[in-house]
Amino acid sequence: MASKNVLAVILGGGVGQRLYPLTKSRAKPAVPLGGKYRLIDIPVSNCINSDILKIFILTQYNSASLNRHIARTYRFSRFTNGFVEILAAEITPSSPDWFQGTADAVRQCFDHLQDYSEDTILVLSGDHLYRMDYGKFLEKHESTSADLTISVTAAREKDASDFGLLKTDESGRIVEFKEKPSGDALESMRVDTTTLGLSAAEAEKRPFLASMGIYVFKKDVLGELLLKTMPAAVDFGKEIIPEALSRYNVQAHLFDGYWEDIGTISAFYKANLDMTLPLPPFNAFDTEAPMYTRPRYLPGSKVLDCQVQGSIITEGCILNGSVLKNSVIGIRSRIDHGSHLDGVLMMGADFYQTMEMMQADTAAGMPRVGVGQNCFIRKAIIDKNARIGSNVKILNDANRQHHDGDNYFIREGIVVVPKHGVIADGTVI
Repeated sequence: MASKNVLAVILGGGVGQRLYPLTKSRAKPAVPLGGKYRLIDIPVSNCINSDILKIFILTQYNSASLNRHIARTYRFSRFTNGFVEILAAEITPSSPDWFQGTADAVRQCFDHLQDYSEDTILVLSGDHLYRMDYGKFLEKHESTSADLTISVTAAREKDASDFGLLKTDESGRIVEFKEKPSGDALESMRVDTTTLGLSAAEAEKRPFLASMGIYVFKKDVLGELLLKTMPAAVDFGKEIIPEALSRYNVQAHLFDGYWEDIGTISAFYKANLDMTLPLPPFNAFDTEAPMYTRPRYLPGSKVLDCQVQGSIITEGCILNGSVLKNSVIGIRSRIDHGSHLDGVLMMGADFYQTMEMMQADTAAGMPRVGVGQNCFIRKAIIDKNARIGSNVKILNDANRQHHDGDNYFIREGIVVVPKHGVIADGTVI
């Protein structure tokens, strides 16, 4: 199938409650990733690398920073007809409410999709970490004459109940779908995943087929389902997909690469720190399918008398006499003498402080942006523009799993200092 005949729709309007406080002032797809990217860069980069260049992003909550990132990053040549365009939730006479769910979001924007001649719609999530060639996905859709094709991954039993699970017949057609089953209902969804190409050993470990929330629809079928068959349905997984099984040819496409739904703080933290591994499961160093993001023209990082082990240091940082272990250091980060960071995701800063600004902070008793002197920080996420004073210890020695503190939060045992958060000198967490 020619990718020119495809419109991509990326769902970016969810609240992202499980990623709070990272989503306190930004949409979930705008959350920084890997020190220099944002989550939305994943599906957009996958589209560009798959030669799909007509891309809509549906936004709703806290969308200002996401809109700004898209506008500053994705500007295609005037000699192509490609675009990355925001479709924000809007109140209209026919749609007097905000987006109520994934399916409702696409329904409310369907008139905009109708303005284009492309007859295939690729529906993507804005908060998954993976690298996929959508061309193979589209080939499967076309070769099976499918009305709807769902990308699936083989899942382990301990993870399976978090997803929509499905069964297929010998031809790959989906014959049963259950949304997040448990108990006996979960057991009934066990399948032989060797039929989709897994080895016997892998199939034994991963005996369930989980929907990745990635779909290819024929445009007229999508319109029929959303506007006529189920005009009140709000969710693809719970409502649209089960209804489609009884009416249309719904096929499964197995994706056997790395894929992570980073919807929780612990999953997000692990996905970022895994990038520091010698052989990371998600490798940003891929010349065949590069990751795109906003070009910033920052200077190279300055590393003075530091010890660095298994870490990522992005552009424009100033690191002075510090020790870094298994950490990701985001753009424009400053870390001062004697500070130790172990297992820390530091998102960096949106700006450099001038000498005058730093002197004013010192006079006001306010820590500078970044990490001050003689700090010990372990298993933490430091959001953008945070100010960590000197002699601060962020260790969570009490092993709290959930706590709301003064200018910090603990989620799943991980300390999170929110965007613009201030931790005073000598604080112990």
